[in-house]
Amino acid sequence: MSGKETMTSRQRVLTALNHEEADRVPIDLGGFQTGIHRKAYQDLIDYLGYDETSEILDPVQQIVAPSETILELFHVDVRYVTAHGPDSFQGGIELNERNGRLWHDLKDEFGVIWSMPDDQMLYMDISHHPLAGATVDDVADYPFPDGSDPSRFSGVRDRALEIKKHTPYALSSGICGVTYEICWYMRGLERWFIDMKKNPAMCEAIIDRTSQYWVDWMAGFLGEVGDLLDVIMIGDDLAGQQGPLFSPAFYRKVVRPRQQRVIDTIKAHTQAKIWYHTCGNCVEYIPDLIEMGIDALNPVQISAPGMDPEMLKGTFGREITFWGGAIDAQHILPFETPEQVRQEVRQNIEVLKPGGGFVFNNVHNIQAGVPPENILALFETAYEFGFYD
Repeated sequence: MSGKETMTSRQRVLTALNHEEADRVPIDLGGFQTGIHRKAYQDLIDYLGYDETSEILDPVQQIVAPSETILELFHVDVRYVTAHGPDSFQGGIELNERNGRLWHDLKDEFGVIWSMPDDQMLYMDISHHPLAGATVDDVADYPFPDGSDPSRFSGVRDRALEIKKHTPYALSSGICGVTYEICWYMRGLERWFIDMKKNPAMCEAIIDRTSQYWVDWMAGFLGEVGDLLDVIMIGDDLAGQQGPLFSPAFYRKVVRPRQQRVIDTIKAHTQAKIWYHTCGNCVEYIPDLIEMGIDALNPVQISAPGMDPEMLKGTFGREITFWGGAIDAQHILPFETPEQVRQEVRQNIEVLKPGGGFVFNNVHNIQAGVPPENILALFETAYEFGFYD
């Protein structure tokens, strides 16, 4: 049964991240990796009878920024502040017709083009990899964006101060520090995997550029809001459903040292806790993340083999916070009854909440097609059974 709140949201989140028991388990919703698809959100607000116009937070994943009304209804303890593109970058979505279909095309700062068919409108997939046919010399000459451009951080401090001074909520960055994944976005996943075996110099050439971008970006962003943030969110998917996506030896030789540069830059500019996102069965890498200075793991894909909540809590629960892991988001949340949702959520809370080190959230984003009744059951159960004795 629900109890009485005795902390602010900010106190609650920081207590959990320090592996102590707060008044209740903190709750999150609303980020790029902890959010909700626009179709699921529309179904939710229609079900609730709310009259809202949703704002797209991430066009690639079709994630919306939930309204304050929804965040308060679900007792969400985290609010987000993000940077934006520099003044010199003219982004936006173009509509183009190809092969008899209308496509929504988005070119990002790195030259990657993301596309989504108008007759689907679920997600954007990559339709152009700008370094697909490149050589190592081409990478050196390629116009990577300038992470230090100060115009990309304009207005960020004012927004952060508004949250910090006038609300009780914990303040987090959006997702950033995506050091590894941008490499294959630019190269193409198949070519990147071949490069790992046959042309590792290409991998190092690209990841040196992406890591430098993020080092520069972090110095600029945290120079603006490093003193205000409670959490900074970084991440690269290192694992799939069954385990690592590529050789752990390659990760430790090539990827991890570049990620460490980014993490060290963060730590030089802020006391904020560092949250790391990787999907899948990532047990292989949890010790690496802890050694690198990561404070929280997201999304905790409990449906993947090897990601049993009891094992995770017992093995790593004193060293890293689990930010997610609330429910099997592949099978139960979208397809079972509200009562079955409540049952699994309560079970996972009871496993993950002892001793702190747990922030409640769905496993990754709430996807299109998830029934609104199940979304309500998810968050109502989190609040009811998240209180500590």
